[in-house]
Amino acid sequence: MNASPAPTGFGLLSAASWGGSDFIGGLGARRAPAFLITVSGQMVSFLVLLALCTALHASLPHGHNLTITVIGGAEGALSLVVFYRALALGAMGLTAALTGLLTALVPVIFSAVHYGLPRPVTAVGLAAGCIAIWLITHQQGASAPAKALVLGALAGLGFGLQLVLFKLASDSSFLGLMAVARAAGISALLLAMLVTRTPVQRKGFWVTGIAAGLLDTAGNLFYLGASRLGRLDTAAVICSLYPAGTILLAALFLRERPSGRQLAGMGLALAAVALLSF
Repeated sequence: MNASPAPTGFGLLSAASWGGSDFIGGLGARRAPAFLITVSGQMVSFLVLLALCTALHASLPHGHNLTITVIGGAEGALSLVVFYRALALGAMGLTAALTGLLTALVPVIFSAVHYGLPRPVTAVGLAAGCIAIWLITHQQGASAPAKALVLGALAGLGFGLQLVLFKLASDSSFLGLMAVARAAGISALLLAMLVTRTPVQRKGFWVTGIAAGLLDTAGNLFYLGASRLGRLDTAAVICSLYPAGTILLAALFLRERPSGRQLAGMGLALAAVALLSF
């Protein structure tokens, strides 16, 4: 039986949306606290989702799915703050490549545990991914701050966990699931802002925050479509191609020029994601 192209199409749309969101959010986090960038985008996207749910009479997740969605929305929002902060520290392309790789690896490992060992081509992808991480993070005179890479890695693990949780709750309405996830994310962000005493400024973050938030929400919806129509690991790794967009935008607008070894690491990371999608 021939495989449907729909999961791949949704996955690529998700990757494009997330890549643009990360670039805009990373730029905004250089001028305003990452918390403000994230919470503004989540608030506006929540209002849009709420309006769509009301107009289309979309059902909300309940029971076990509700719990999973709330956890995924909260930890995903906090991971986004960490990621924007990592991007703001510099070397957007390198940080995004590392984050994207780890975002893909978490669902792949989950799928291997629950659905069986990976096929040989997937094992090759995993090995290539480990080498790519070494090339990106272990080199003399690296231009990427160590803190940015650490934060990027933490964000990748958080994003990967969110993809798994959203897949587990994906039998709910897409719009209802995302509305609940955004509400949980906003609550987690506001609580974290209160604890960390994040200063609130009146301007300088709304435009970038809203643009990044809407693109991120679109990426999540496309991912849900890809994961429902196909396997979790396949959907996750195709969606995790999003660093390619961030890297391209950073090269075009910020003139970031990685070294030859760093460029090889980023290329190998993207190749590993492609291998894992077979």
